[in-house]
Amino acid sequence: MRKLVYYVAVTLDGFIAGPDGGDPSGAEFFPITPDLIEFIVANYPETLPGPARDAMGISAPGAHFDTVIEGRASYDLGLVAGMDDTYPHLRHLVVSTTLADRTDLPVEIVSSDPLARVRDLKAEDGLDIWLVGGGTLAHALLPEIDRLVLKVNPSVIGSGISLFAGESAHARFARVDQVDLAGGVSVVTLDRV
Repeated sequence: MRKLVYYVAVTLDGFIAGPDGGDPSGAEFFPITPDLIEFIVANYPETLPGPARDAMGISAPGAHFDTVIEGRASYDLGLVAGMDDTYPHLRHLVVSTTLADRTDLPVEIVSSDPLARVRDLKAEDGLDIWLVGGGTLAHALLPEIDRLVLKVNPSVIGSGISLFAGESAHARFARVDQVDLAGGVSVVTLDRV
């Protein structure tokens, strides 16, 4: 059975984006260092946006994921950058009630129960499913998250979008791997216990 994997950058105090909710990539608290790029290209090349893959000459299929799911706010970051499908090389789902009537988008809109949709996806054949964010969707999908791959940045920002944004949530994960990069990021992999 496929796994739902929450693969995301996070600060030491548990935030995946700053207070403005914008794209944290390259921000002071989420620097993009050469060693991080090398790690992503070698291990998770399918998580790079389409234009980045094109610029780097990456055309191979995904190593881990063939499907990506994200919330509306995360999807909007791509729209602001002029991309209605940031990951055209993956099956792309967006959880949104406000986009339910849009049939012109090249992504699948999930306008009702995202837990049920993820359970259906997990029952299909294929590679794992990448949960790109955001924190509210991660909170809603927590019962189905099988693995966390956290790119832990050595930053404390005090406020922003939480890794799991919502009311109380309970789950237990155990560390199964950690890669410490020279630029300061630790990639920590945890599986649901």
